[in-house]
Amino acid sequence: MALSINEVKAGVTVLVDDQVWVVIDTDHVKPGKGAAFVRAKMRNMKNNSVQERTFRGDEKVDQAFVEERKLQYQYNSAHMYHFMDQETFEEIAIPEDSLGEKTKFLKDNIEVSGYFYKNESLNVNLPNSVIFKIIHTEPGIKGDTAKGSFKQAEIETGATVQVPLFINEGDNIKVDTRTGEYVERVSQ
Repeated sequence: MALSINEVKAGVTVLVDDQVWVVIDTDHVKPGKGAAFVRAKMRNMKNNSVQERTFRGDEKVDQAFVEERKLQYQYNSAHMYHFMDQETFEEIAIPEDSLGEKTKFLKDNIEVSGYFYKNESLNVNLPNSVIFKIIHTEPGIKGDTAKGSFKQAEIETGATVQVPLFINEGDNIKVDTRTGEYVERVSQ
């Protein structure tokens, strides 16, 4: 469906140059001289690159109907990550390069949101925070309570996270998957 440029707003998904973009922000400009135009800031749903684009007032943009599905991570093999659709129970394989840094926080059976356009996977969103078990870290020194002191810790997925000195092997911690930062220690 073609949208007039006035219908392009934040959150709308559009098809530009055969790629799916989600509009982040728009600025409708009506100069004193000349035709009105819209400056749109958009994020590519496949590779997360951000681009600013200007559209003339008489242009039309195709709307992209993106489907969101609940997926559950199963396993990875040969640079492919396998998920199960929570409704249809079909297996969906997504290439490692389209997941990027998110693979560091994929834990068995974690539920994620998958975005699809014409049955082609675009992107996967992890929960904002996930609880992981520390499998290796250097022991903390008793009495060392300096604020802002951190050490490296390896979590169960193999990723390393900066944690406070009081965190030990076997502890469970909450990690912000958007930034990769330690949030808090969790008792389970």
